[in-house]
Amino acid sequence: MLREAYGEHAPSQDTCERWFKRFESDDFDAKDKERPGQLKEFEDQQLQALLEKDAYQTQKQFAERLNVAQQTIYNHLQAMGKTLKEGKWVPHQLNERHMENRKVISKMLLQRHKRKSFLH
Repeated sequence: MLREAYGEHAPSQDTCERWFKRFESDDFDAKDKERPGQLKEFEDQQLQALLEKDAYQTQKQFAERLNVAQQTIYNHLQAMGKTLKEGKWVPHQLNERHMENRKVISKMLLQRHKRKSFLH
């Protein structure tokens, strides 16, 4: 019935059985219990703060500082739209201000070229 209602987002059979056992023993807390070896979660704000402090850090350094796996850092950086350019983490997409700056600089270069072409 869950698969019909939720499709691919339905919980697995194992998950349903685990929840049923919990609820049967009067444990109605739906949050996951902390397990040994379970990765600690962190907020994107923590990663963003580290990026603002030093955007030249590696994924490994971020992972060590936040005490999470390097793959977790990679996933979060991807989700945040960051990419590594010349050793620095920068936005993959330009924001409005960056696009406007590029437009202004391009116009200035065109005007300079019209005044005095470097080819002449």
